Amino acid sequence: MKAIAYKITAVSMALLLLATTTSWKVEKHFCMGHLVDMAFFVDAQDCGMDMVSESDSVATIDKKSCCDDEVIAIEGQNDVRPSFNDIDVEQQPFLVAYTYTYLGLFEPIAVQNIPHKQYIPPKIVKDIHLLDDVFLI
Repeated sequence: MKAIAYKITAVSMALLLLATTTSWKVEKHFCMGHLVDMAFFVDAQDCGMDMVSESDSVATIDKKSCCDDEVIAIEGQNDVRPSFNDIDVEQQPFLVAYTYTYLGLFEPIAVQNIPHKQYIPPKIVKDIHLLDDVFLI
């Protein structure tokens, strides 16, 4: 149960880190008030009806286009690297002790020598408790 909780926590923290560091962009293209295209992470395709304003030498007339673009962008976090300059003097002994004990978990266990491993136990021929009349009460 404890191992499953650790795995769920690790996966959820990894997904949270991925979600916060990724930049999200949703772009929508409307033509005459109707949604034509919607795209995630890339530019939406236009309908091809964008009006190009032509500039005359005398005056420039801006005509309002029938198309609208809507962009929803969320910038991701870029500074996720830990800064080792922020470690205080009080935190250094803790980090050293934690690292030492963590690395100590992975040391190989010494093989124990069992001297009577090759010997088989003797076969019981008679029940000693009945012969000696010794019973547990």
